[in-house]
Amino acid sequence: MNSLTIVVCSLLYLGLLFGIAFWAERRERTLVARQKQSLLNNPYIYALSLAVYCTAWTFYGSVGQAATQGINFLSVYIGPTLAAPLWWIVLRKIIRICKIHRITSIADFISARYGKNRGLGILVTVICVAGIIPYISIQLKATAVSFALLSGQSSATHAPSFLTDQAFYMTLLLGAFTILFGTRKLEATERHEGLVTAIAFESLVKLIAFLSVGLYVTFGLFDGPGDIFERASQQPALQASLTFGPGHSSADWFWYTLLSIPAILFLPRQFQVAVVENVEERHLNKAMWLFPLYLFLITLFVLPVAFGGKLWFGNTGLDADGYVLSLPLMTGQKGLALLAYIGGLSAATSMIIVETTALSVMISNNVVMPWLVSRPAWQLKLGNQSSRFVVYTRRLAILTLLLISYGYYRDVSDRFSLVSVGMISFAAVAQFSPAIIGGICWKNGAQAGARLGLIVGTAIWFYTLIVPTLIPVLLPESLLTDGPFGLSFLKPQALFGLNSLTPIAHSVFWSLFFNVGCYVWGSINRPQTALDHNQAILFVDVFQFNRPSENTAIWKGKVSVDALRKLLITFFGPEQSQQTLERFARRNRLIDRQSYADPGLVTFTETMLAGAIGTASARILVSSIAKEDPITVDEIIRILKTSQELMTVNKELERKSNELQQLTQQLSETNERLKQMDQQKDEFLSTITHEIRTPITSIRALTEILHDNDDVDTATRQQFLGTVIKESERLTRLINQVLDLERFESGRMRLHLEPLLLRDVIKDAVEATAQLASEKYVTVQFLANCPPTPVVADRDRLMQVLINLLSNAIKFCEPEKGHIIVRLIVEGATCKVSVCDNGAGIDPALHSLIFEKFYQVQGDHRKPKGSGLGLAITKKIIELHNGSIDVDSQPGHGSVFTFQLPLSTG
Repeated sequence: MNSLTIVVCSLLYLGLLFGIAFWAERRERTLVARQKQSLLNNPYIYALSLAVYCTAWTFYGSVGQAATQGINFLSVYIGPTLAAPLWWIVLRKIIRICKIHRITSIADFISARYGKNRGLGILVTVICVAGIIPYISIQLKATAVSFALLSGQSSATHAPSFLTDQAFYMTLLLGAFTILFGTRKLEATERHEGLVTAIAFESLVKLIAFLSVGLYVTFGLFDGPGDIFERASQQPALQASLTFGPGHSSADWFWYTLLSIPAILFLPRQFQVAVVENVEERHLNKAMWLFPLYLFLITLFVLPVAFGGKLWFGNTGLDADGYVLSLPLMTGQKGLALLAYIGGLSAATSMIIVETTALSVMISNNVVMPWLVSRPAWQLKLGNQSSRFVVYTRRLAILTLLLISYGYYRDVSDRFSLVSVGMISFAAVAQFSPAIIGGICWKNGAQAGARLGLIVGTAIWFYTLIVPTLIPVLLPESLLTDGPFGLSFLKPQALFGLNSLTPIAHSVFWSLFFNVGCYVWGSINRPQTALDHNQAILFVDVFQFNRPSENTAIWKGKVSVDALRKLLITFFGPEQSQQTLERFARRNRLIDRQSYADPGLVTFTETMLAGAIGTASARILVSSIAKEDPITVDEIIRILKTSQELMTVNKELERKSNELQQLTQQLSETNERLKQMDQQKDEFLSTITHEIRTPITSIRALTEILHDNDDVDTATRQQFLGTVIKESERLTRLINQVLDLERFESGRMRLHLEPLLLRDVIKDAVEATAQLASEKYVTVQFLANCPPTPVVADRDRLMQVLINLLSNAIKFCEPEKGHIIVRLIVEGATCKVSVCDNGAGIDPALHSLIFEKFYQVQGDHRKPKGSGLGLAITKKIIELHNGSIDVDSQPGHGSVFTFQLPLSTG
């Protein structure tokens, strides 16, 4: 493929990233103004940003490793997957600590935990820079190699001059992008909206690209994964790759898996996206399964591509790291090859951008700024330009890191595989594990132990892994074969005579062994300072403190509010500083014009500064303007105990307040129900009065006619008397219903239980309502596809239930078109009776209300002619029989009332 085309595509892709980042930044400013949710407040964006873990090592190196070592490549993905369920415990605790203390980097975290020690911050920063530069260099190597393969060069030989090397210009472009979107804000704790959005996008691109290549190789070049593995099984070398053979033992698998667990949390770029850029702790819930799913998908086709490359190219000597590009390229799929190149570019650039951003913050906050703020002369020179100086320092650090990485790539890393260099960096960050895990779990972990463990562990890592890479460029080969000064037990890759492990496993074993040992020994034998003890409690018991920066302020001395205000103005400007102090004053009920600051304000100011210049620098600055008195461990314990007691009281008050709120809500709901019941009762009384008045009026009118007119003929007299009897019966039924309801409510209703056949009761009820049905020309059908159904029940009450249901069904069916079906079904130990009609139907929202004792369906089309007590009484009768009743109905589609009763077991 033409080199110019590749360059143009690369520039267009980087331009797209610029566009996405700019759009996200502008969108953030708009949403902040409108107080709406940002892109980063999204668990899917958060989970995708974590995929910055998958670098060019994953995209190219995993295939190369799988081609030579088989399933060993999976170890660095199994580790994070196994660790993911623990994130809610470990990572959430780290996130909470960093948010409270405004911690911006891994160096800041360790420095803040161990007494805000400046020396520890510098040490961690140096370790990170030394450990990550090789890692950045292999990303540059991957882009250079992929460019060479795609442009048709046989190998990625270096250009004679860096001015003609495309990797150099890629380095400068990435530097410009990182500077633009990684150092726009002074406060490193503020979210990098544009940068993280672009990283999430790149995570999608590299996943799509790798899956595309995997699908093409698996189903395009071969006949599915079965075909590939069947062919591979016929070649002894590839067959051996699927087991733990001599070249790749289970020990390597264990050590690689072990190294990947701290790497997913403590690599500077992972700490940046997982902790610093985290918006909500609850996003971890989705990330804990989304991120392992991402790892599964991006490694799904690694073995098919690796074995496919081996089968396709044979022993041509082609570097297996390049199979992802070579396979589509050599088979004429130039578009797919270009997509693969863009995917690899995404994997490399995302890592470089986030890694250098994180390292630049560490350099400025833990190396440059502590040195600067400890010199008053420099502070005077900078004045209010301090914030600008911090930003420029970070930008210079980014450019310097990238140029050093480029130099390392040209001189050192080009001689090693992507995986081997990547594991060196993993081993470096593993040295932070004892200090961090011990720091958040063990209150006795001390500054001396952390420093000693880091120094010894890192020294062994450097000696056993970095020194061999400098041979023979800078050091003689005899160092590797004979040891320094001929001392064979000090050979870098066989330290103390241990020569049975691979170089990575050997280094990790000895470095972590001495690191952990020195950490524990130093912590036990060197007592903690007062500040050490304070920070230990705040970190280990972080979930017990609401806002430690204010409520558990451990400070004793004297400093004016005005001095603190001026200090904040130096870095944040007058407007933001004033707003920050006013918020603090309102939250803590402090008088704005008080002359001396209380300990809470001093600690708050230091925490605010820590977000911009790091904990160590903030500590130095506050100490430079404050007259601080020494504070003892006993005083710290007393203050923390008082603070915990206050928080316990606050939690109890909050609990009581919540209980009171719940009770208030319950009372409000009860009052609302009482109002509804009162309204229903009024409607019920109105209906009852009307129902009683109607028959009485009819009876009185007819009897008055008969009384006043002796000449009424016999036929008319008989008709009037018949009407009087019917109205009297109607009045009797109404009174009986009211009395029945009263007996049900008082619990005085007694059933006359007897064995009976439900079929016979239903037939009698159908016959009893036959006249009413015939008057409206409604057909009633009884279906019983079951043997005789014995139940123990009150026959009269069941008749009352059935007649009520049938009467309602007849009443609400349209004359001459109505059809009612009564079904009897036996299911297990219960029998079901359903009354189905094709009447007007009932709104589902009213289904639970129609059985209420004071409720009547509103609307003329369903307005009953009776009292509305029938269904309430029906439900009571069924429930007294240990049964249940429900309704299934839709307006315009009829109704189905179903009740079920237990069968007789006699």
